[in-house]
Amino acid sequence: MTTADGSKKLAPFEAIPIQLGAGQIADVVVDTGRRYQPFFGYGASITDASAWLLEHELDDVARAQLLQELFGEGGELGLDLTRITIGASDFSRSHYTYADIPGEADADIAPARSELIPALLQIRAINPRLKVIASPWSAPAWMKTSRSLITGRLDPAHYQDYAHYLISYAKEMGAAGVPIDMLTIQNEPHFEPADYPGMRVDPAERASFVGEFLGPMMDRDIPHTRLLDWDHNWDEPDSPLAVLADTRAFPFVDGVAWHCYGGDVSAQSVVHERYPDKETWFTECAAGDWSGDWTAAFQSSARSLVIGAPRNWARGVVMWNLALDQNHGPHMGGCGNCRGLITIDTESGAITREPEYYAFAHGSRFLPRDSVRIGAATNIKNVDAVAFHGEREETVALIIFNGSDGDENISITIDRMAFQASMPQGSLATYLIKL
Repeated sequence: MTTADGSKKLAPFEAIPIQLGAGQIADVVVDTGRRYQPFFGYGASITDASAWLLEHELDDVARAQLLQELFGEGGELGLDLTRITIGASDFSRSHYTYADIPGEADADIAPARSELIPALLQIRAINPRLKVIASPWSAPAWMKTSRSLITGRLDPAHYQDYAHYLISYAKEMGAAGVPIDMLTIQNEPHFEPADYPGMRVDPAERASFVGEFLGPMMDRDIPHTRLLDWDHNWDEPDSPLAVLADTRAFPFVDGVAWHCYGGDVSAQSVVHERYPDKETWFTECAAGDWSGDWTAAFQSSARSLVIGAPRNWARGVVMWNLALDQNHGPHMGGCGNCRGLITIDTESGAITREPEYYAFAHGSRFLPRDSVRIGAATNIKNVDAVAFHGEREETVALIIFNGSDGDENISITIDRMAFQASMPQGSLATYLIKL
């Protein structure tokens, strides 16, 4: 259990077996027979900033210990998923792509070999299950209408070049020991930031690019990499719906990726209900100075991401920066007050585990292998729950958030078992139940 004020963080506790009265319904009812999507895990993005800090601000021993904590089986966090940028984002120390020379569309991943790839290889050695999602913030400038990494659209005359660029990138990363499991064609395609790489790609443009160029090339050249559309906020579900409605693009789009900066997590279910065979992945949410105090930040991540995203069909949930420094960087443009799951103080060497770290640990640390989301109905106002069944381990991980107005003695039933536990107001708890 972690309490709302952080006075208890991942503190062990036990639920007490109880007997319910005839006709009594528990506050949380877990139904192992009601099965939903496979759930792979939780993660955070290894941006250029995160990789640089890991490589240059920690010695070999400290880095190995931290990565074991963050990604290792039995580690405090135990992440299984990450997202990386194809070229620069605002959390890079310069603005670049992997094909900045006009006319040369082959990706040259040399910039990734200094910090990003070594970090990923070390993490993969710790956790071979690691899945990698890759997203570009911009096409190379010469492929865009603006001829700049900042603002602009993808030039239709260069659709073939851009598809080749993304395919060659995935091949080069794979050859370097970092297979790309999922690919999006553009981070936040409805946003053109003013001071860091970005690119607008409307639904009709994405559908044409995927259906006529990228999709067929991926099927031929990188068939094991899955393609996700959108990679943007909950408030515009009509955008991915329009792409999925396009008969050219539909066969090649494996799923939809979502961000948290607008709208509500329920948008994921809106799209899933229309296209239930397409996967749902949650790929970005940042925290920062705007997130409020420890309590507000912790509770927001607990409710919307750790519980809300998988309850709305996500197969994985990824926070934004894994690590930033005490000055919210390194970054070049963009967010000047973001934070990572951890903060690495470059002056003292101290590592601070932020509120979101503890919220995510309630899922990532305790998630059974080969998990499937199962039924978890709540019968008490403002109490949220999600449950995962690990078939290999015959274990259920049940995560409950008490968002009610006071402390609650929450009763739980699963199969023929019944339990009760006291949860303070605003607390998050993970229950591990052997079947």
